Amino acid sequence: MADASHAADSHDLIRVQGARENNLKDVSVNLPKRRLTVFTGVSGSGKSSLVFGTIAAESQRMINETYSAFVQGFMPQLDRPDVDLLEGLTTAIIVDQERMGANVRSTVGTATDANAMLRILFSRLGEPQIGSSQAFSFNVASISGAGAVKLEKNGQTVKERREFSITGGQCPRCEGMGNVSDIDLTQLVDESKSLKEGAILVPGYTGDGWYVKIFGAVVPMDVPVKDFTAKQRQEFLYGATRKVKLESVNMTYDGLVPKVQKSFLSKDVEAMQPHIRAFVERVATFAVCPECDGTRLSEAARSSKIAGISIADACRLQISDLAVWVRELDEPSVAPLLAGLRQILDSFVEIGLGYLSLERPAGTLSGGEAQRTKMIRHLGSSLTDVTYVFDEPTIGLHPHDIQSMNRLLLQLRDKGNTVLVVEHKPEAIAIADHVVDLGPRAGTAGGEIVFEGTVDELRESDTLTGRHLDDRAALKPSLRPSTGALEVRDATSHNLRGVDVDVPLGVLTVVTGVAGSGKSSLIHGSVSPREGVVTIDQTGIRGSRRSNPATYTGMLEPIRKAFAKVNGVKPALFSANSEGACPVCNGAGLIFTDLGVMATVSTVCEECGGKRFSQAVLEYKLGGRDISEVLAMPVAEALDFFAEGESRIPAAHAILDRLADVGLGYLTLGQPLTTLSGGERQRLKLAVHMGEKGSVYVLDEPTTGLHLADVEQLLGLLDRLVDSGKTVIVIEHHQAVMAHADWIIDLGPGAGHDGGRIVFEGTPADLVAQRSTLTGEHLARYVGA
Repeated sequence: MADASHAADSHDLIRVQGARENNLKDVSVNLPKRRLTVFTGVSGSGKSSLVFGTIAAESQRMINETYSAFVQGFMPQLDRPDVDLLEGLTTAIIVDQERMGANVRSTVGTATDANAMLRILFSRLGEPQIGSSQAFSFNVASISGAGAVKLEKNGQTVKERREFSITGGQCPRCEGMGNVSDIDLTQLVDESKSLKEGAILVPGYTGDGWYVKIFGAVVPMDVPVKDFTAKQRQEFLYGATRKVKLESVNMTYDGLVPKVQKSFLSKDVEAMQPHIRAFVERVATFAVCPECDGTRLSEAARSSKIAGISIADACRLQISDLAVWVRELDEPSVAPLLAGLRQILDSFVEIGLGYLSLERPAGTLSGGEAQRTKMIRHLGSSLTDVTYVFDEPTIGLHPHDIQSMNRLLLQLRDKGNTVLVVEHKPEAIAIADHVVDLGPRAGTAGGEIVFEGTVDELRESDTLTGRHLDDRAALKPSLRPSTGALEVRDATSHNLRGVDVDVPLGVLTVVTGVAGSGKSSLIHGSVSPREGVVTIDQTGIRGSRRSNPATYTGMLEPIRKAFAKVNGVKPALFSANSEGACPVCNGAGLIFTDLGVMATVSTVCEECGGKRFSQAVLEYKLGGRDISEVLAMPVAEALDFFAEGESRIPAAHAILDRLADVGLGYLTLGQPLTTLSGGERQRLKLAVHMGEKGSVYVLDEPTTGLHLADVEQLLGLLDRLVDSGKTVIVIEHHQAVMAHADWIIDLGPGAGHDGGRIVFEGTPADLVAQRSTLTGEHLARYVGA
C-alpha cells in the first residue's frame, strides 16, 4: 500500500508573517485551511486590514498577475500589501458589504443572472412571439434605419441600400426608467434676467462660466429670457444636440432641458451631494410612467405571455412566488434554462431574500441585502478549495435569520473551502472552528493579535471579546413615560398593509422584525419625511485619501480660521488641498509612481516628510502647535487642546465632543477616510448628524460594525439623547438594543407579502412574557427568561 501522507497534503495552513497594513503591528498568524475562521475585535482593531487588506488583496493581485501584461492593463491596479511573507494562499472570493451600484437602470434581476434567463425563456415560450431576448429588455430601445453602404466588389466600389432594425423591450415614454419627470421651468430659469445676469438657476451655471457661454453661441446673452423670440426660446430650452463654434473652439450644444435631464435627472437622487439633490427635488416631479405602469417595458414585451403571465408580471412577483411558478413550467425544449433559473430563485429563498422582487432597484437594497445578493452566485458553485471572505454577513439579519446564514457558511466550509469571516455577533462567532481576536483596542492602540484558538478558549481568555462574549443586556427595571405620540395612519408603501401605529415621543423606541418585514418602509416612508426628523441611514461615507474626519465633519473650517487669525494670514494656507499644499506632493503626503502594468509605488514625500503642507505654512503656530501637528492629534487629545487658552475654538470643541461621544476618541483628525473601517465610518456619520437640529432621531441599525463592548457605549449615547428631551427611534435586530428599549414595535409575522403588519406593540417585558412573535422568542432566550 502506498504511503498515506503525500507532500501535497502538507499545505494545510495560510501563513501570514509581518503584516503591517494600516494599523497592523508586524502581525504573524497561521490560519487552518478548509475550516471556518472568525476574526473578532473592536471596530478599528485591524480585522479588515488583515483579512481584506492583506490576505484577500494579495490573493487577487497574484491571480491578476497570471494574465498577460496586455490584459492586466485593463484591470484595476492592486498594490502589494505591506507584509513580509504570505504562503498557502488560495483563490479568494470576496463577499463584502459594498452597496450595489446605484444606477437607476440596475435592478435585483439585472444584477443577478435571473433577468437574462427570464428574457431568453420568454423569447422561446412567450405567446405571441415578438422577437429575441432583446425584445424583453428594458435597457434596449427599438430602433430602425436605412441608408446606402459602400462595398468593394470585384475591385469596384459599389453602393447598396441596406435596412436594419432592432426590436428592444424599452418603454418609449420613460426610456426604461419606470418613471417620468416633469420639469418646473420656473425653478430652472429666472426669465426676468439675461443669461449674463444669471438667468439659469442650475448649480454650477454661472453667468461667466463655460456652461452658459455655450448658449451664447445660439441665443443672445444680454437679452432677458422673457424677451426671446419663439424660435430662440425653443432653441434655448429644447435645442437638439449639435456642434457649435465658441471662440474658435468646437463645442457640443444641447438645449437646457435635455442637458439637465442628462446631467441630473438620469442619475440616482440618493447618491447626489445635498445641494444638487435639493435642486433636483425642487425642479423635477417624478411620477410613475403612465404608459408602462412603472414596469419599464414596451407594450409588445408586456403582451407576450407564458401561462397567462408576462415578463413584467414575473418581475413584479415576490421571488418566493416566482420560484413556485417556474417550478410548475414543464417544457423539455428549455429544460437546462429552467433548471438554472430555478436554482437562482431557490438560492434567493434559501438565503432569506425570497421577499424581494426582481424589479426592485439595486440601489435601494440595504448593505446586508446587497451582500446576500452577491452570495447567491457562489451558493451553487461546484468550486472547492477556494477562500471565501465575508464581511459581517449577519448585518441586517434578525436572530431568526442568522441561523440560516450560519448553515450556509458551514455548507461552504464542508465543501472543502476555507471560510474567513469578520464578525461581531456572538451567535455567528459560536460556529467558528478557529477564532483570531485582534486588539487590544482600536486605531493605534490595536493592530495586534491578542488571542488565537477555539470559541471555548476565547470565553476563558481575558481579552475584550472574551470578557464580553457572554454579555446579556437585562430588561430595564424602569421605563420612561412617553410625552405624546407620532401618529402613522394607513401606511401602504412597499409591503405595508394599511398600518396604523402610534410611535411614542420622548422615549427610546425599537422597531424590529425579520429582514423584509417592512421596518424601513414604515419608518423611512412615514416618519423620516416629517419636519424636525433627523435620519441616519446606512448609506456609506464616500471619501478619497484627501478627506479625513476633520474635513468630513466641517471641523477644519474653524481650525483654519483660528490659525489665520492668530498669524494674520489667510485661511486657505492651512488646507493641504489648497494654497498650503506641499508643492512637491501637492498635499498628498506621498509621491505615487505609476509603473504601467506593475503595482503603483507610493513613497513618503521627502520635501514635507508626509506632513502634506509646505515648509512656510508649518512656521505658523496655534497654541504652540503647527497645523500638521494638530491634524496628527487623536480626538481625545484635541478635546483638551481646543478647550482653553489661545487654542480655544468652541465650534471645533463641540464637534470633537460628539466624536468622543460615539467612541471615536482614538481617531486622529487627519486620518484618511479610506483607512477607516465600516463601523468607524458609520459612527463618524452619527457624530455629524447629532449636531443637526431636530427633535426626533431615526437610526437605521446603528450597531452595524460595533463590537460587543461598544454596544454598551452606544446604548449610553442613546440614553443621553433621550434624556436631553429627544425622541429616538431605532430600526434594529440586536437583542441588547431591544432589551434596552422603552417601547418595541414588532413587524411581521414573515417577510415580503407575509409581513407588513404590526404583530406587537408594547414594552420589552411584555414581548418576552407573551413570546407571541419570532422576536419575542429570541429576546426571551437572550435575556434568559
